Amino acid sequence: MKDHLEASIFGEHDESADDNGHEQEAVQPTPPPRTRREAKEAELAAQRAAKRKGQAPRGKPSVLRRLAVIVLALAIVGGGVLIAYTYLRPVVAGFFEPNDYPGPGSGSVRVTVAQGAGGSAIATVLADQDVVKTTKAFIEAASDDPKSAGIQPGVYEMRTQMKATDALAILVDPANRIVTKVVVPEGKWAKEVYPILSDATGIPVAEYAKAAKDGAALGLPPSAKGNVEGYLFPASYEFEPDTTAVDHLRKMVAESTKRLEALGVTPDRMERTMIVASLVEAEARFPEDRPKVARVVENRLAQDMPLQFDSTVNYATGKHGITTTDADRASKSPYNTYEVTGLPPGPIGNPGESAIQAAAQPAQGPWLYFVTVDPSKGTTKFAVTWEEHEANVAEFQAWCQANKGQC
Repeated sequence: MKDHLEASIFGEHDESADDNGHEQEAVQPTPPPRTRREAKEAELAAQRAAKRKGQAPRGKPSVLRRLAVIVLALAIVGGGVLIAYTYLRPVVAGFFEPNDYPGPGSGSVRVTVAQGAGGSAIATVLADQDVVKTTKAFIEAASDDPKSAGIQPGVYEMRTQMKATDALAILVDPANRIVTKVVVPEGKWAKEVYPILSDATGIPVAEYAKAAKDGAALGLPPSAKGNVEGYLFPASYEFEPDTTAVDHLRKMVAESTKRLEALGVTPDRMERTMIVASLVEAEARFPEDRPKVARVVENRLAQDMPLQFDSTVNYATGKHGITTTDADRASKSPYNTYEVTGLPPGPIGNPGESAIQAAAQPAQGPWLYFVTVDPSKGTTKFAVTWEEHEANVAEFQAWCQANKGQC
């Protein structure tokens, strides 16, 4: 009591008591852990305390959150794997699949090799038509075969899904090209050429006659004035499938103009040259005689002499022979060179290369006459004077007498 009273009198307050005079227990700060073990124990104690209060320790995810993160991660990874599988599977499989068919193939397909096509272009055509599996397979096969450089343009009959080496073997053999072959002899008239072409190609003669009327489509020079006669170059031809009458005649005309151009004949002079060449073709059998016949034509024209060629009269009458009758020679046709001075209005047939060259480059000489004295052998004699020519004509007449029915 005394102590309490004394304290009240002097106004002293004991901080260890509360407002009600009860003593309080002093709170001492937790000393920091002094060792790593003590730190770990403190952390575990804090976790246990938080667990008792239903809270996760600060900075540590709960088990549910961890599980959710794992599931989300697996979903993302799984989706990526599915996408990769979908899009990369064909690529990966391509590394392991063969790039060539085993062959021998089946069915039938026509393959066209274009003019000037190289190995890569041919490989692309074959792959597009499923003849070979890949362009790589064909290119590899071609690179191992030196004959591949000789593949000719044209149409080939092949199979689908062939082994690349088998496909190459077909293309390197020109005999495998699908073509229609036809031979047109020298000197034939245009109307005689059409049946020859028709027999080989199966295209009606009327189609060729119709095609011949379109000079521009055929590539005729302007000086020809649309007349195809003379420009159907005689040669051996190969026509590819599905080509037309126009295609065939255009190819023949191109052969004639090519030779004229090579001889330096300009388009404005082509028609005259072909008229002379057709006369040479009809009158002379041997190449060595043809430049001389061309010179006789030029010499007679220069002297304003009628040519008097039986070949032009036969063209007008539409019949063949080595002689003519008085009635034939009285024809009023512009092709009758007994009656008309100068060249006929157009070629009288389709001359070959040597006749064209003779017309473009006549021999030098004074001859004004010639006659084939032995038609069976084609022997031709040339003369400068009328007297010489009469002697040669007598020799021809003697041959006719000895060979009844051939003149």
